[in-house]
Amino acid sequence: MPVMKGLLAPQNTFLDTIANHFDGTHSNFLLGNAQGRQGYPIVYCSDGFCELTGFVRTEVMQKTCTCRFLHGAETSERVRQQVDKALEGQHEYQGEVCFYMKNGNPFWCLLDIVPIKNEKGEVVLFLFSFKDVTESYGKTISEDAHQSRKRSHSHFSQARDRGRTVLYHLTNQFSKRGKGKLPNSVFQKPSLPEYKVAAVQKSRFILLHYSVSKALWDWLILLATFYVAVTVPFNVCFVSHQDDNDWDSRSTIASDIAVEMLFILDIILNFRTTFVSQSGQVVYDARSIYLHYCGTWFFIDLIAALPFDLLYAFNITVTSLVHLLKTVRLLRLLRLLQKLDRYSQYSAVVLTLLMSVFALLAHWMACVWYVIGRKEIESSDPVTWDIGWLQELGKRLETPYINSTMGGPSMPSAYIASLYFTLSSLTSVGFGNVCANTDAEKIFSICIMLMGALMHAVVFGNVTAIIQRMYSRRSLYHTRMKDIKDFIRVHRLPQLLKQRMLEYFQTTWSVNNGINANELLHDFPDELRADIAMHLNKDILQLPVFERASRGCLRSLSLHIKTSFCAPGEYLIRQGDALQANYFVCSGSLEVLKDGMVLAILGKGDLIGADLTAQDKVIKTNADVKALTYCDLQHISVRALREVLGLYPEYGSRFSSDIHHNLTYNLREGSEAEVRTTHAHSITHSNFTLCGLCKL
Repeated sequence: MPVMKGLLAPQNTFLDTIANHFDGTHSNFLLGNAQGRQGYPIVYCSDGFCELTGFVRTEVMQKTCTCRFLHGAETSERVRQQVDKALEGQHEYQGEVCFYMKNGNPFWCLLDIVPIKNEKGEVVLFLFSFKDVTESYGKTISEDAHQSRKRSHSHFSQARDRGRTVLYHLTNQFSKRGKGKLPNSVFQKPSLPEYKVAAVQKSRFILLHYSVSKALWDWLILLATFYVAVTVPFNVCFVSHQDDNDWDSRSTIASDIAVEMLFILDIILNFRTTFVSQSGQVVYDARSIYLHYCGTWFFIDLIAALPFDLLYAFNITVTSLVHLLKTVRLLRLLRLLQKLDRYSQYSAVVLTLLMSVFALLAHWMACVWYVIGRKEIESSDPVTWDIGWLQELGKRLETPYINSTMGGPSMPSAYIASLYFTLSSLTSVGFGNVCANTDAEKIFSICIMLMGALMHAVVFGNVTAIIQRMYSRRSLYHTRMKDIKDFIRVHRLPQLLKQRMLEYFQTTWSVNNGINANELLHDFPDELRADIAMHLNKDILQLPVFERASRGCLRSLSLHIKTSFCAPGEYLIRQGDALQANYFVCSGSLEVLKDGMVLAILGKGDLIGADLTAQDKVIKTNADVKALTYCDLQHISVRALREVLGLYPEYGSRFSSDIHHNLTYNLREGSEAEVRTTHAHSITHSNFTLCGLCKL
């Protein structure tokens, strides 16, 4: 049976790898375009670099990666020439440099420049890494300190080596070490993450949760669980009261041990089985799988897998207490709820499982009914001893009990009579051929009749209503999915468009569960709708460009903000099209392309669009915007933005002047960003690999 697969499309995780794993002292880095011969423009800068220098990302993007904007009076001209020479020669550079923050304060850092090559061996990117070592130099930089730095060159070399060790340790997580000999350096140089669309790398020992083999294994474990639910109460109630206890208990020892081994093996497999995270991504990491399983089903599965039946294999005397301890295996039935939820869309499966539960309940009641009859026989009460249902059954079968221990019906006959009584009581009022005579039996019969009425109402009388009420949203999902498939079949769409349509629908449904927020909130008061909209869109409303907006303006804007989703490889904006909205990246990464060249890489928190002018009714875009990974976006249409700014003219003028400084990349044709980049070639858009080896 199919289960939720999660998001499986290949993603370009280059930016996530760099930004998420180059943390700590190495969060300060830039990525520069190595193919822009006139200036090498910056295509990405980290948050750590912005904190270190005092510049914001919008001020750094598209500036030259030689970092002229950080130079000052104390910046060595020799270092400037060496950096230019390294960029022109496309080779590594390492050295201590004095830079200046935005406020004019100087700071010393260890600068490492690493050229990054593509699969053809062409250098396409430069990685600039900055490590602040100002404290090592002191707060004041003088000529004496400069001479001292020369004398303590080895000290800073060691510091650089220590920093390089951290980066090597991090980057080594993403690529395999070469099998050749170590280079002539202290540290082995690993390869960096690749900038390309690549399939998810997973261990061959990881089992996919949606695979056919895992589905078959789950059904095998479900059957084993039902076996345990049947045999454990039977052994506790019937087998433990038989004189030939050893033979009866050993008759199923092989199957019992086999089930125990299945449960133990299931625990091992669950530690190597993927799962779907809350964000919809399939998790392949072994450590994450381990933590997830330990926090969910591990302890229940462990208790249910305790090997009690091995006591029989080693000829250890077993008491009734061991049989009672085996009832903890019934905790595995909690997995049945998971099965009901997973296969709820299949009504036949749900009905089968519900009927199985009903039969299982009748089996449990039959075991209890037999125990009550046995207790009446063993009590030796002269009033109840001879009228109990078990004694009556023995008389009819001409095998009555003698002295409370001898005689009586056989175990199969007693079980069949017990199951017959409980099923007839649960489904009707019984037929009287097996009836309750003693007070204990009558009380239990009353309880069975009440449970039977409840089971009628829940299982038989309202099965259809239960399915419709519990799975109406799933029914709507499958209805829409069928409509999409019919549309694809009628119009004979190609396979690529079919896959894109289905994946987009499945992903957006997993995000909003088919709930249209606009329709849901349509009947609510405007005041409440605005408050809800501000809460849902608080991330984009906290951008600096909206700091000076009044609360009324923010409330109006929030009502026009929409959410959207973009899959890897999808184009959000095409070059030359009319710009419809300004976009805020909530998660994921995108790239800005022009004529197949990468102009910028966008990540979480970036704003992309264009500034608004009164004379331009239509804004033409100057580049394409393409998703590298799964991206969640928030956007506000240009038309709605103009309407709101028209209602608040005092903020409209401020917005027009501030938007230039908040756009990570301006898509307007003829914008300042485009003019700056007309003199430089951009990165060739291909699957290029970070093959450069760095020494920090």
